[in-house]
Amino acid sequence: MDYTKKLLPLEAGEKFIQKHYPNCQGALLAGSVVRGEATEMSDLDIVIFDEKINSAYRESHVEFGWPIEVFAHNLTSYKFYFESDYLRARPSLPRMVSEGIVLKDDGIIESLKNEADILLENGPEKWTLQTITTKRYFLTDALDDFLGCSDRAEELFIANTIAVLLSEFVLRSNCKWMGDSKWIIRSLKQFDENYSKQFVEAFDRYYKYGEKNLIINLVDKALKPHGGRLFNGYSIGKE
Repeated sequence: MDYTKKLLPLEAGEKFIQKHYPNCQGALLAGSVVRGEATEMSDLDIVIFDEKINSAYRESHVEFGWPIEVFAHNLTSYKFYFESDYLRARPSLPRMVSEGIVLKDDGIIESLKNEADILLENGPEKWTLQTITTKRYFLTDALDDFLGCSDRAEELFIANTIAVLLSEFVLRSNCKWMGDSKWIIRSLKQFDENYSKQFVEAFDRYYKYGEKNLIINLVDKALKPHGGRLFNGYSIGKE
């Protein structure tokens, strides 16, 4: 990939819109470059709103020295993604709209941002007692596997599973948004900076030294307010 003619993010975004979507009603530059978290491998996330687009789509380009990810919507398709992001508690599109820098606006961006901001502020759907019970069971099951395992290779992947299940449990039981991959730790930091450090330390020490105690303690601490570990008596699907 040729970065010798790499433009500044905002300039690259504006030129991209002028070239490919000159008649769109709105466009936003989002992602790591907007949050000040860009790395050498970062791309430009650009959200397009164009009434002539039949249905939402995503596509990739390399232009102006940048890999560019386009998230294209008409003036109603974004609502489906707002709703689906809300239901899965991973607000990818609402976050991009909320934090995005305006590249073009024909008078629609303010209302879109307001809609995204309200969704983000309200948080995800609250877990039901049944959901918490089910999640307790699966987290306990993974922890039991972890405690009983003596195969290092298997342990590594059980630990991975616990990291995902535990982060989900902590965030969702507190009515907070969650994420995947790097957004797991970012979401934990947004929830509780100190807890996120404990989380990283626990798994870091396990991966480096094979120490399990910190992970076990974190799981037990998360489960305790909801009744602790759960195996005996758990039932689902029985008629």
